This record gives sequence, structure tokens and C-alpha cells, in this order.
Amino acid sequence: MKRIVRLSAVLLFALLFSSQAIAAAPQWELDPAHSGIYFSVNHIYSTTRGYFEDFKGTVMFSPDDLAGSRFDFEVDVKSINTGNSKRDGHLNSADFFDSKQFPTMSFKSTAVKHVKDNQYLVEGNMTVKDVSETVSVPFTLLGVKTHPFDDKSEVAGFEARMTVDRLAYHVGGGKFVDMGVVGQEVDVLITLEVTRKK
Repeated sequence: MKRIVRLSAVLLFALLFSSQAIAAAPQWELDPAHSGIYFSVNHIYSTTRGYFEDFKGTVMFSPDDLAGSRFDFEVDVKSINTGNSKRDGHLNSADFFDSKQFPTMSFKSTAVKHVKDNQYLVEGNMTVKDVSETVSVPFTLLGVKTHPFDDKSEVAGFEARMTVDRLAYHVGGGKFVDMGVVGQEVDVLITLEVTRKK
């Protein structure tokens, strides 16, 4: 009798585990050539724009399994590119990102929520330099379809926009803000194209 109970428990566990595995949100691979993390910030009367060339991430997403969905990213700070090497060097210095001491910044999601239609919200912890804060980032699911170049794969697109107070993350002091040279708020645009096998 004990053996039957034990066997039933094992089978039940296996059934539950396999059901969770089937229900898990699928993992998508980033297409680095068609994904990007861009930013813009005011400089006196102009707008300086740039992006980070090197970043990696884990994307697991399904509208039917938001509990199993997640977006985790790590960015190589030294890969910052504003189209001006002197400015990029200054941004990497201790005046701003201090990339020698803090070479990466990251985002690790804790929850993905549906807002309405194709609008979602990802909550998580964003770490820049020595500061880690809980943030909520709205994003749009642009679509999911069979890849035009590979009928055995699917492609999905996401876009997220957020505004970051750089001083809250110790990216520069307030002197450039007080001088009216560099803005305090930074607009961030994240565009992702991801693929997976059907």
C-alpha cells in the first residue's frame, strides 16, 4: 500500500512538473542587429543622442503566461556611443558613469502585467552604478508572426520608453544641471526584435 501511495505521489509530481514546463513562456533570442538601447538628453539648447553598442538579455514572453515571462538585461557601459569619442570618454569617466568601477548596468524583471490591448508593464530592479531601484517600464508588443526569411521561426517585436533621473543613479553630480549644460532627465528608448523556433 505504501508503495502504491509513493508511486502515485511520484506520478503526480511528474505530471505537475511537466504541465508547468509546457505552460512556461517560451524563450526568445535577441536579434542584436535589429535591437537597441537608445537615449537622449538635453545639452544647453540642443539634444544629445546616443546608444549602447553591447548588451545582452534574456527574453521569455507569452501573453498567455505572464507569470512565466521575464525581461533581464545587462549593458556594457563602456560601449556607449554618442558619435563623439571625446564626449564618450567623458561619459565613461568618474564625472558620469565611472565605467572602470561600474562596468555594467542591469535590469532584472520581477513581474510582467497586461495593461490593455498590446500594452504591458514590466516591473523590476534597475541597477546603475551603486544604486538599485524598483521601476515600472511600460512596453508595447508590436506583433508576433512567422519570420519572413524563415518559415520555421517566429519573430516578435517590443518597444519600451521611459524617463530616467540620472542624478538618482549618481550619473553625474548636479553641477552640470545647475550650469544649465546637461539635463537631469534622460529619455530612453528600447527596441527589441526577437526570434524563436516554432
